[in-house]
Order: sequence, then structure tokens, then C-alpha cells
Amino acid sequence: MSRVSVFSSPLLVGFDEVERMLDRVSKTSGDGYPPYNIERLPAEDGAAERLRITLAVAGFRREELEIILEDNQLVIRGKQAEEADKAYLHRGIAARQFQRAFVLAEGMDVVDASLDNGLLSIDLERPEPERVVRKIAINGLDS
Repeated sequence: MSRVSVFSSPLLVGFDEVERMLDRVSKTSGDGYPPYNIERLPAEDGAAERLRITLAVAGFRREELEIILEDNQLVIRGKQAEEADKAYLHRGIAARQFQRAFVLAEGMDVVDASLDNGLLSIDLERPEPERVVRKIAINGLDS
């Protein structure tokens, strides 16, 4: 059975990559862990738009976290080692691993990442694209 897409209109030319990105977003983990915020940072005069993704990663050390940017997909992973020498009477804080992925728009750039008080902040920047207007010559034979 074939799938009908919004992008199958003959008026939308070259949007295959957008459709693939939307498929990738729909397949990302939806378990809600770790919780996160996305905020728009105040714009400075003439500066590019800035965004910040903040994840609540309490209990993770810097070396247990990994941030990777590949093909416009930002992937954040966390993996804690089990502590075999401890005997818990109650274990309410699980040592669990996670992976959270975000698909970034074309041109978005990761400019900074920091870990402070259990919050991992990743700053992104989107430079204003240069507007290009071009006149196209029409070739052919005139009668």
C-alpha cells in the first residue's frame, strides 16, 4: 500500500528532504524523559536569532552525556553506570540511559553547550539568510 503525502502535490517541487525530516521527527522517542524546554533568547541588534534547548539531566555527570550533530539532527545521549557496590533498601532514582533527538532547520548552528545544576543547555543560532533575487533569461528561437 502506498502512502499519500502532503508533498505529493505537483506544485511542490524538490521537497523530498523535508518529507524525510518529518518522517524522522515522527520516529523520535516519545517517552518524555528527560523533560526539556526550548526558549527563544532575546535578540540583540543585528545578531542572528538564538534558541536554547534545556534538558533536566539531574544525576548525570558531564562525562556521562554526549551531544552529536549529524545531518541537521541534534542527538543528546546520557548513560549512567550501575553502581554494583551499593545495596539499596529502596531505589526511587533509577540509573537510566536516554536519547533525545531534535531535527534542526537548515542553517541552524550549535554554538554552545553547558551543564549547570542538573540542567544541560544547548544554544543554537540561526543566521538570517541572504535574500537572493535573480532574473532568469529565456532562451529559444523567436519567429
